[in-house]
Amino acid sequence: MQTENQQYHSRHLALAAVCQAAALVKQIARSGEMDHQAFECSIRSIAITDSSATLDVFGSVEQLNLGFSTLLKQLGHDDKAKDVEITRYVANLLALERKVTSNGKVMQQLGERISQIQRQQLHMDLLDSQMLSNLAAIYSDVISPVARKIQIAGSPALLKRSDNQHKVRAILLAGLRAAVLWRQLGGKRRQILFSRQSILSAAKSALTQTTTANQE
Repeated sequence: MQTENQQYHSRHLALAAVCQAAALVKQIARSGEMDHQAFECSIRSIAITDSSATLDVFGSVEQLNLGFSTLLKQLGHDDKAKDVEITRYVANLLALERKVTSNGKVMQQLGERISQIQRQQLHMDLLDSQMLSNLAAIYSDVISPVARKIQIAGSPALLKRSDNQHKVRAILLAGLRAAVLWRQLGGKRRQILFSRQSILSAAKSALTQTTTANQE
């Protein structure tokens, strides 16, 4: 059982993962490029469902750098650093979590489809284009029918490409997975408003930790 401090830490990791997914969606939709380390971390987290520690889901704090830096900008005091698109994606993912977890049938279907992905992983890497297509199909088949569509802003030419569509949907699935984990760890929307300072401190600490480790 986690101590209260461990639970706070785990909750911040999960919230950073939600922010990371939102930032990746914007990167893919706007430029077709993305932070590959962050992308791999987010995608691989979808299939990790039996970990004993939250950090095991994401590999390391460093792999959530994009998420923590995004969290810092979104909750910081510099209004110019805040990104309205990313705010909307995060809000949509948190709302999506409530919609999905309140529907037992959808949760069962989601669990079954992720189990299929875990079996397919024995033969194919999760970052393979076919596996990304399979992850995207889970979002389209299971999540989209029960939730309001998340409007993705970006380059029409980029968003027409099937590979980018698959990446965006797969990342939205990763963002949903992180949002579910955040809620399971006691995350609530009001904490983002009323515990902003502790979240900011956690984000700064995480980024300092990875910067120091890289310099050693």
